[in-house]
Amino acid sequence: MSGNEMITQELCKESEMKDGEMKEFDIEGHSILLVKSNGVFSAVGNKCSHYGAPLSKGVLAGDRVRCPWHGACFNVKTGDIEEYPGLDSLPCFKVTVSNGSVCIVTNKKALESVKRLKAMSGQSASNRSTVAIIGGGPAALVCAETLRQEGYTGRIVMVTREKHIPYDRTKLSKAMNAKATEIYLRPAEFYSEHNIEVWTDKEAVSVNTDEAKVKFRDGSSLLYSQLLIATGSRPRELRCAGSTLQNVFHLRSPEDANAISEAAVGKNVVIMGSSFIGMEVAAFLSDKAGSVSVIGKSDVPFQAVLGSQIGAVAMKLLADRGINFYMGTEAREIRGENGQVKEVVLRNGTQISADIVVAGIGVTPVSNFLKGSRVAVDTKGAIYVDQFMRTSVPDVFAAGDVVSFPLAMMEGHRANIGHWQMAHSHGKRINMGLDCVVCVDT
Repeated sequence: MSGNEMITQELCKESEMKDGEMKEFDIEGHSILLVKSNGVFSAVGNKCSHYGAPLSKGVLAGDRVRCPWHGACFNVKTGDIEEYPGLDSLPCFKVTVSNGSVCIVTNKKALESVKRLKAMSGQSASNRSTVAIIGGGPAALVCAETLRQEGYTGRIVMVTREKHIPYDRTKLSKAMNAKATEIYLRPAEFYSEHNIEVWTDKEAVSVNTDEAKVKFRDGSSLLYSQLLIATGSRPRELRCAGSTLQNVFHLRSPEDANAISEAAVGKNVVIMGSSFIGMEVAAFLSDKAGSVSVIGKSDVPFQAVLGSQIGAVAMKLLADRGINFYMGTEAREIRGENGQVKEVVLRNGTQISADIVVAGIGVTPVSNFLKGSRVAVDTKGAIYVDQFMRTSVPDVFAAGDVVSFPLAMMEGHRANIGHWQMAHSHGKRINMGLDCVVCVDT
């Protein structure tokens, strides 16, 4: 059978499905989700475009199905992704109802597609405008893609201080031995195909909003028509004595993750911090390191964000895997010998053997390069934006971990939320006032 040859297959009888119900069907080895909503049948791919979770196990609300794993949301009529994480939409299939039978009409090539990229415009020589994007995380990438999907034909330049094109940063603490190329969000050819320039290993040092110019550490500069600042956050530095010894790590890049993973094998690892980064690193190293100890200021892990009960459960799960916990305290000193870490000393004098120390004590917004500019930031360095991610300066926008934004569920009170899913949403919500509107959310 050729890839384009039509396939018509009965899925079920019309009377077998209730309104508001969804069912999974196998069509020639491919999983399809059939949905009945408001009396109308529709069919989309059953695998979430993020990590492949079965959407049939998720939640259907009206015309939207939510992924059971990470909450990505898709329109079952169009297959379009409407909430994140993830970048791609679902394949959508034609459904017919005749004589009480519900049938799918498709072809082999369509069935084999588990993801669908929305149509993207190209760059036009007649459009002389430039959107500059500082940062290479999900807010930056979603903004660039949405611009092209909404018909923007000007120049798009994404500039990142990283050595890599945008990658899945959440995997750094979950799959620490993964190589950078294995966690790229898009392959390198994607950017050239859709006329999105990506400048790597290039750090912004200043922004002159009067001249609409970004200056970089290597002395070069970039003029922009509109600017998006999506520089994210950086790990907080340890301030205790001994924090500059060898084998004291911060987790920021794929190289950091790989170095920790390799150095930890069979060694004594001490992790400072008991929130997401610290706990995920502990879980990953639990069966690889000789020992893993977690130091946290709170009574239980995740206490500030998930509460004591969930924190206690998480703590027990990892304790059952051999993780040692030192809670309600912090490190007083990291001691070493010949420049190498040897032990961590707690406030009460307890000494923990250590060959490696991993710091996961929080993050701060990367906005120091805005000093002297007219872009307003709060006392913690987060950039003030409105509901459309506009800063205090016209044509300058900001999104992701670096911003302080009005949160609707808190009656507009400002929040700085460092979250992967939130950064995706910010990237789509930007309204640059161009010949296309990036913001399609309400």
